[in-house]
Amino acid sequence: MARLARYFVEGQPQHIIQRGNNREPIFAVERDYLFYLECLQEAAERQGLAVHSYVLMTNHVHLLVTPQTSQSIGKTLQSIGRRYVQHFNHRYQRTGTLWEGRYKATLIDSERYLLTCMRYIELNPLRANMVDHPNEYPWSSYRANAEGEESGLLEGHELYGRLGRNSKLRQATYRELFKASLEKVDVDAIREATNTGWALGDGLFRDKIERLTGRQSAPKARGRPAKVKLAKKGS
Repeated sequence: MARLARYFVEGQPQHIIQRGNNREPIFAVERDYLFYLECLQEAAERQGLAVHSYVLMTNHVHLLVTPQTSQSIGKTLQSIGRRYVQHFNHRYQRTGTLWEGRYKATLIDSERYLLTCMRYIELNPLRANMVDHPNEYPWSSYRANAEGEESGLLEGHELYGRLGRNSKLRQATYRELFKASLEKVDVDAIREATNTGWALGDGLFRDKIERLTGRQSAPKARGRPAKVKLAKKGS
């Protein structure tokens, strides 16, 4: 089966997942996480990729980003791949690939899903039963987005900026969002869209993406065509 072409719409965010090969660990000690973030920040700045949210789990990474060009995501991840895989293989005396094939990505309707996707990403450690609160996990963007921890990596999206007139108000409003659980329908929609590569949004958003990209944005409806009854002779 032919690979689907990557989406690109200028100014439209994308949710990315990159997993370790065979779901094996890609981070082991603090230095690994720090070096990955260093690689990400340097490559993102060079390639014109705005990073809004992230989480580094033991065997996979989630990113919410907005690319400036059609090459921003691919070249950023290629740069990380070269530098981080070399670091990891040398440190742990291994060879070969670290990643499980191509990264997964979906273009998202920012008005409907941007803040939901940020919460989905930063709540990953809770869903994995690693912590009781997102601020207890050091390898996500929660502390920066919700508590003002300094970060040279993150760039606030316009919708995040609308949460308050200043940084304190934005952080407080953002923290309030985490008091409510994510709706299961939203979690399922994010997972399905990211794993399949389809656009994440309603029918109008998907139609818009198809017009802009010339690429199918959702699976075709399933089902057999309706049978046509033939008139009997003499009727």
